[in-house]
Amino acid sequence: MTVSTEGAADVRPGTPSGPAAGRTPAPTDPGPGRGLRTRGGLLLLEAAVAFGAALVLPVLARSFRLDPLNRIAQVSGLAALQLRFALLGLVLIAAVVLAMRLRRGRHFDLATRLASAGIAGLASGFVAAGAVLALLGTPWPMFGLNGDSGRIVEWAHAVANGRPSGSAVYPPLPLYTLGYYAEWFHGGNAAYAFKDLQILGAAAFGPLVYLAWRMLLSPVRALAFGVVPAFALIDSYKPYSQTVLVLLVPVLVAMVVALRRTGTEGWRPLLLKGAGFGAVLGVLFLTYSGWFLWSAAGVFFAALLYFPWRTGPAKGAAFMGAALGAFLVVAGRYLKVMLVEGQTTKDYNFRFDNFTDPAYYLMWRTDMPGKVGDWPPPGEFGGVGLFALVTFVCLGAAIWLGLRKPLVVTIAAMFISAWVMRMYIASHMYETQTVQLYTRTNNQLLYCGLILCALVAHLVSLRLAERRTASGSAPASASAVLEPAGGTGAGFPGREGAVIGALCALLLLLGTVSSSMSDRYMPAQDGTYRILPWVSHTIRMQDGKCPKFAPKGECSKDGDQGWLSYIR
Repeated sequence: MTVSTEGAADVRPGTPSGPAAGRTPAPTDPGPGRGLRTRGGLLLLEAAVAFGAALVLPVLARSFRLDPLNRIAQVSGLAALQLRFALLGLVLIAAVVLAMRLRRGRHFDLATRLASAGIAGLASGFVAAGAVLALLGTPWPMFGLNGDSGRIVEWAHAVANGRPSGSAVYPPLPLYTLGYYAEWFHGGNAAYAFKDLQILGAAAFGPLVYLAWRMLLSPVRALAFGVVPAFALIDSYKPYSQTVLVLLVPVLVAMVVALRRTGTEGWRPLLLKGAGFGAVLGVLFLTYSGWFLWSAAGVFFAALLYFPWRTGPAKGAAFMGAALGAFLVVAGRYLKVMLVEGQTTKDYNFRFDNFTDPAYYLMWRTDMPGKVGDWPPPGEFGGVGLFALVTFVCLGAAIWLGLRKPLVVTIAAMFISAWVMRMYIASHMYETQTVQLYTRTNNQLLYCGLILCALVAHLVSLRLAERRTASGSAPASASAVLEPAGGTGAGFPGREGAVIGALCALLLLLGTVSSSMSDRYMPAQDGTYRILPWVSHTIRMQDGKCPKFAPKGECSKDGDQGWLSYIR
């Protein structure tokens, strides 16, 4: 199901794409299709490295000896995680440098693949380790049995025991996953099991989004232009909803790219690809369906635009039919529930963001904002800040540079679709006195906007590479060297240096972002996300004892309920 971006050349066995590009391969180079040199084998290796790296820091964090409710201890813990993250990341980059110097750089591309995958895994593993640190000494998940945590635990326990959940429209896959995981590993205790899945879900975030973008971009570009924007949304409280969003965007883009090419493909490959995309979308829909509503109009527009009307409309229809069939097999029953029950389900819960300017989406304060002062923050240009101006300029530049590329057009269409849906629902808020979760479009708008900003650099580098190729200053294999779907990508003189420099910069950026996203879950009584793990330390455990670090050694059945004062 792997596809590459428009204008990018697929790497084929024997195509030079490393530092020795343009040279004759050594006689000992593995031949086509051997072992891990096959494309599928390499992707499996990347996946193994990414998921393995994601577990390292959470495992190490379990051995920390500190009080997670003490601010000095929290800072020390974050510094300890940052130190380990940096050292492990530098080991990966050192391997790339070593591969560049040894055996004429023959293994440079492989080392770059694995380093990119490893850094993606380490970054989300950092956030997961932050959750481990925040919950040291308590078996409860974030927020214990309060709020969404309590409802999810209750519903998961019900479905695991063959009873209906408390909400017909709530995505079923997280509930069944939690319910059966609790049966297998925690004797049916869904509350304690939810803590594990919060940590594992956050850890899996980086590898999953990296592998999704690898359908479209080379390793370093997938890390820079796919993984980095996604980390604005990483969440260890309910990680599955944001994970679906950051996966849905590249999957839908890849599907549109594949649709465009169906007119020249054989019947069997296009049917298999269509069914594969449909099955993946079905799983994502069962996990969290809201993003599909915000994206539907934009993706429909992109599909019509890139449908192979001239080259093979029958094949395009077959591709979409296979995708729809597989989607219905996987998620048809839940889709029917959503179409029927969803029409009568109303959201009357007005939150903090429902009382702010609906055009502001650049930061999400959740429904427990604490003390925030002026909101939205006042900006320099007509109340709009510099970040917003840069985002809109980059959006326009991305459309200008990539107007003919489905990668850009589809993401821009999803941005516009979410914007229109947001304003449509918000405009009826007074009339209907319902919210219908329209503020959740914040995340999609921010993610798509950040991707488009990142893609400006991607598109500029491609234009520079094309000019160098046209002027004869690049090797004949430049299209494979500069933007292969399975290579490293570069586009500037000194390709090896560009790759190593990019990896160093991305390591520092992701380390800083991951530390910030971990810090917002450090326990505190301030009404923000920090209250979630704080409450977990104040709930009496099922054996009647208090968690190890309960404040003053005191706890209760429901835990500290002071957070309620922040949302009234």
